Amino acid sequence: MNFLEERIIKDGVVKEGNILKVDSFLNHQLDVELFDQMGAEWAKRFEGVEINKFLTIEASGIGIACVAARHFNVPVVFAKKSQSVNLDGEMYTADVESFTHKNKNHVIVSKKFLNENDKVLIIDDFLANGCALQGLISIINSAGATVAGIGIAIEKGFQPGGQIIRNLGYKLESLAIVDGMDPATGKINFRS
Repeated sequence: MNFLEERIIKDGVVKEGNILKVDSFLNHQLDVELFDQMGAEWAKRFEGVEINKFLTIEASGIGIACVAARHFNVPVVFAKKSQSVNLDGEMYTADVESFTHKNKNHVIVSKKFLNENDKVLIIDDFLANGCALQGLISIINSAGATVAGIGIAIEKGFQPGGQIIRNLGYKLESLAIVDGMDPATGKINFRS
C-alpha cells in the first residue's frame, strides 16, 4: 500500500453514490506535505518525459498542481470554469461535465498561456468518468500542444474514465486506483 492509499484508508470517508470524501487532506483542507510526496512520485513516473507546463482545472486540482510542479520546475495553468472581467483576449474552450457536482461547466484557458510548443502534463485530484480530462485534452489539442501525460491523485477504477483515457493512448499515472468502496462498512479496495 502506498502513501496515498494509506492516507485514504486513514482519513477518507465512503459515501453513498460512489463518493469518496477526502476533503480533510485533498480538496478542501490541503495537506501540502502530501502534495509534495505526490509531486515527487509523479516526477519519478514521468522521468525522461519532456514537460514544460502543467494544466489542471479549477478548483481542486490547483493546489496539487502547484506543489507538484515544483518537482518539474514548470508553470501551472488552470482552466477556469467561468469568464471573468480580468480575462481578455482569445480563449480555448471546452464543455466539461462534473461527476461530483452533477453539472456542466464551460471551461476556458487563455491562448496566451498555451501554444504549439507546450508539452503538457495534466494534473487533477480525481478521475471518475473522464469528462474533465477529455475537456482538458481537447483544449491542449486546440492549442496544437502535446499531452505529455496525465497525473491523477485518485482514480475510481470501477468507473470508465481511466479505461477511456488509456484507450486513447495517453500515459496515465494514477497514484491510487480505487476498485471498490462499500459505504455500509467504509471498506475501500485498491488495485494492486
